[in-house]
Amino acid sequence: MTLLSRPSPFANETGPLACGEFETITEPPFNITTAEYQTPLSTAKVLVVGAGGLGCEILKDLAMSGIKDVHVIDLDTIDVTNLNRQFLFRQKDVGRSKAETAAAFINQRCPWMNVTAHHGMIQDKNPSFYAQFNVVISGLDNVEARRWLNATVVGLVQFDDDGDMDPTTIIPIVDGGTEAFSGQARFILPRITSCFECTIDAFPPQTSFPLCTIAETPRRPEHCIAYAFILQWPKEFPEKKLDKDSPDDMKWVYERAKERAELFNITGVTYMLTMGVVKNIIPAVASTNAIIAAACVNECVKFISFCSQNLNSYMMYMGSQGVHSHTFAYQQKDDCPVCTSTVRKIHVSKDRTTLKAFIEESLKEGSLRLQSPSVVAASGTTLYMPKPPALEAATRPNLEKLLSDLVADGEELTVTDPLLESINLTISIHFQ
Repeated sequence: MTLLSRPSPFANETGPLACGEFETITEPPFNITTAEYQTPLSTAKVLVVGAGGLGCEILKDLAMSGIKDVHVIDLDTIDVTNLNRQFLFRQKDVGRSKAETAAAFINQRCPWMNVTAHHGMIQDKNPSFYAQFNVVISGLDNVEARRWLNATVVGLVQFDDDGDMDPTTIIPIVDGGTEAFSGQARFILPRITSCFECTIDAFPPQTSFPLCTIAETPRRPEHCIAYAFILQWPKEFPEKKLDKDSPDDMKWVYERAKERAELFNITGVTYMLTMGVVKNIIPAVASTNAIIAAACVNECVKFISFCSQNLNSYMMYMGSQGVHSHTFAYQQKDDCPVCTSTVRKIHVSKDRTTLKAFIEESLKEGSLRLQSPSVVAASGTTLYMPKPPALEAATRPNLEKLLSDLVADGEELTVTDPLLESINLTISIHFQ
């Protein structure tokens, strides 16, 4: 490997080099794989969850940081709309797996890296898969998947007979998220700091519009768009499903929404807003992804190398009206269903609350926001099980019964849910 060429210091003397000739200085190639050059970073094993706009930036930063053993998992395939910011992909890659394409690109461009791709859902992997990594970096774009990942990694923490945590089973999660010119990065030490579930209230449920407002009293451009694709499309095309990726279908929705907005003197209906409402698109800004990815990889490097103190525990970036960031410590919730072992107490009406009402109001809504909960009494009796169909049919009659007829006052119920697959939630029922 040639390091430099320079005029010979002997250029004015007689000898093998004439005046003006250059002397080339060479040294043997530097082999970073040699044992004496191994570092905590070069021997660490990191998982990147998500290979989209944030994941591409994270993979690039890991490659530039000297972390060589990296795995990436993603379910999606590449769409042409990804190419403006997901720079590991090209036009020829449209339709291919994001994880496999990103891994191949990094491995080819950065020969010191060994990126292993996993195409599929994160829920398809066993807990033992996640236990092999030193750090998990999350670049997911939806709350449900992040809740599942958080519960799975927190569930890996093991305790000895004295109730002390085994530090070798604590795998930190570095969670990043972006939305337009805003973003956040957080560092989660399972069972020690607050986890993602502790702050679920900071992520409001997806906005929906009442059907009566859409049909009768629209006030916003979003109402007009929702009317066009929810009510007008099925009426106009009863045999055809709206293709959200079809420019012709989306143009039809946009034009009908604009007509309805003019009828009610509402302004603001645009084609881009129509795309956003119909496809639930969150605007993506490449520079925001780069900033948040850098913050996430910094936390990963700090934890592996112990070169600095990790973030405590949440960093918010706000770039819409300048460049500003704010850091604060999210506190662990005393009754968090994932990272604490506290039994959650729920008070319900003895004479009015049915099992169905309890599941809908206390488990699916409120602070828990579960998806498809199963409920088992302390005696081991299954009160309700949504899957498989045979068990659902067998336990369905319990839904209409009063909860007070099924369990005693103060009895503890065990609740499981696909969102928190590795966690059993214990709830103490109290009648009032």
